[in-house]
Amino acid sequence: MKKTHFILLINFVFCNFINAQKTNLALSKPTTDEYFGTKILDEYRNLEDLENPQTINWMKSQTAYTNSVLNLISKRNYYVEKRLEFDKRRGYSISELKITNNDKYFYLKRNADEKIAKLYYRERDSGKEELLYDPINYKNSEPNHEFVINYISPSWDGGKIAVSMAEKGAELSDLIIIDVKKKQVYPEFIANTAPATLDGIKWLDDNSGFIYVAFSTIDPKSIDFYKNTQTVLYKLGTDPKKLIDVFSAKNNPDLKITADQFPMILEYNIEDQYYKGMLVDFQPYRKTFIISKKDLLAGKKNWKPFSESNDKAKNLDFWNDKVIFQSSYNSSLNKLCKTSIDNPDFKNAEVLIPEKKDEIIKGYKITKDGIYYTTTKNGVEAKLYLYKNGEDIPIGLPYPSGNIDLQSKGQDFPDIWMTCSGWANDEQRFRYDAKTNTFKPENLVPIIEYPEFKDIVAKEITVKARDGEEIPLSLIYNKNLVKNGKSPMLIEAYGSYGVVDSPAFAKSYLLWVSQGGIMAIAHVRGGGEKGERWRLGGYKETKSNTWRDLIDCTEYLVKEKYTSKEKIAIWGGSAGGITVGRAMTERPDLFKAVIAEVGSLNMLREEVTSNGQPQEFGSVKDPKEFKALLEMDAYHHIKKGVKYPATLITAGINDQRVSPWMPAKFAAKLMADDASDNAILLKIDFEGGHGANIPVAQQYAGIGDIFAFAFWQLGHPDYQPKENTKK
Repeated sequence: MKKTHFILLINFVFCNFINAQKTNLALSKPTTDEYFGTKILDEYRNLEDLENPQTINWMKSQTAYTNSVLNLISKRNYYVEKRLEFDKRRGYSISELKITNNDKYFYLKRNADEKIAKLYYRERDSGKEELLYDPINYKNSEPNHEFVINYISPSWDGGKIAVSMAEKGAELSDLIIIDVKKKQVYPEFIANTAPATLDGIKWLDDNSGFIYVAFSTIDPKSIDFYKNTQTVLYKLGTDPKKLIDVFSAKNNPDLKITADQFPMILEYNIEDQYYKGMLVDFQPYRKTFIISKKDLLAGKKNWKPFSESNDKAKNLDFWNDKVIFQSSYNSSLNKLCKTSIDNPDFKNAEVLIPEKKDEIIKGYKITKDGIYYTTTKNGVEAKLYLYKNGEDIPIGLPYPSGNIDLQSKGQDFPDIWMTCSGWANDEQRFRYDAKTNTFKPENLVPIIEYPEFKDIVAKEITVKARDGEEIPLSLIYNKNLVKNGKSPMLIEAYGSYGVVDSPAFAKSYLLWVSQGGIMAIAHVRGGGEKGERWRLGGYKETKSNTWRDLIDCTEYLVKEKYTSKEKIAIWGGSAGGITVGRAMTERPDLFKAVIAEVGSLNMLREEVTSNGQPQEFGSVKDPKEFKALLEMDAYHHIKKGVKYPATLITAGINDQRVSPWMPAKFAAKLMADDASDNAILLKIDFEGGHGANIPVAQQYAGIGDIFAFAFWQLGHPDYQPKENTKK
């Protein structure tokens, strides 16, 4: 009885601790804007000024408070400890594998006892691994620097490699070049690049230099940060500040490239006669141009139009005198086609692979044996095919897979590798032999057993939305699940840019399930699971389908007794902040907890940020799109006096994709207007950005806090506030 009284006292003190937070409200300096006759009050516009010490101090005090609350949660560190234990069990991990035409393997490898990965290489047949570069050596004479390698690109012959060095979560990086044989770093380096996010590095055919996308400004806080980018050519041994502009609005005024388009040169092979240029503008089908390699390298600017956005062609790849591409022209899903390079007709192209029922062509690789391609159904059921001599040949997989990634060396080589994975199946890599129709495992890391996950299964279902649309829903749970409404449920959703939430062996999901929870992935509209129509079903004026699909999936799970309202947490990151933020504000009664991770939560102001995407979400300059943006703005849908779920809101102070003031404004208004006693926690990473380019332990800790918060709020007994052992 004494112990019960003590636990009640702990909970009483903890609730008072939570309530005390609401006395530390942010200063409000309201601003009123008028859009097409509609006046919008913005109570916390002042928090957009990140140079104001008052704003930063409030953010820091909230972050300190959040950490103090999370520290009271039992097993807060469980996730970190288990992930590090898994790392030790496997021994090492490998990423960023690149294979040259002469069979040199380059990759990043991190041993279990290391914080960050190092660069290695080996010959395919010899198997002798050699350390090429340790990022700890980069700028090691300068104090307080911690760099990670976030991208690598070897030259065609493997004699040189470009390596991107990023620091403290920033997307901007330094680019160094290493002589592989000598293991020496060239004295020249290129500062303020972003090859990990801006379409990489493309080496010239003779390995004398490379092409990449450069920024016009290096101030990440500038509204023009992502505007007027240029594709430039760098020659080894020359001054990195004197780059050669080869594809940009400035260099090619006749192409009418707008400031917010990214002119990029796409991947190519040595045997190609042309470079392909594309204007990337966050639309699925983009305008492209071509220029002969000789002309570009001679300084000519005679790019000529190739495909138009209304051709609905993407993933263009040259094959002799033809171009292979995926087409959605006059197709509800897509098909694989080819047309002439010299006289292209994308709308009336020859169809190689017709549209398949319920299957979307995800990707393809051209090899000496033909075209290998993969398809997905609902984004979660993958198949493999070979198109050869006019015949479409299905290839049976080593095991059923939710996702397949292909890797090849080009059209002059038969080599093809595929990496297969699923929600409950560890990723495995195979080399396929078309002559014998056999798969040979070629894993670069050990395949290990996880007894903790042996009873976990994955199930793919569809849920009928309010308008009759069938929403794919992935469920991961223990096979012995009893559907009694008592299981903690974590639902993840995104739904933007046509991105597919593909199945992967995510140990984070499996750890949640191994502790008694259910993991759900709602493939809501706005993603690409069912092709272009699925994306357009959650786009601008139809964006409300995105969060209403999440609501409808949640109600289904409650109805079927997988869980109950008091046991549901929803989780969305980046543009997924729209999804969870609006689901929460539209149906606050349906969820117990909400996690908005570096989330887009104030969409009416998104256009004024450096990474504003009016072509994806809309512009306040257009009356219809303004209404759509207001509708998807979670910040402006917070109402005073409403009881909202417990909320964990995160941001990165150096985030160049989602400005940190977006989550901060949402948290400030929620704290001021919420009528519940639920926790509202704001956590700012004052060294990080959008969540990438950080040491692995820091990544684990971030996910660990999300899980600890969710389990605490959903009543998991192992995650309740700690007892004070001194009492």
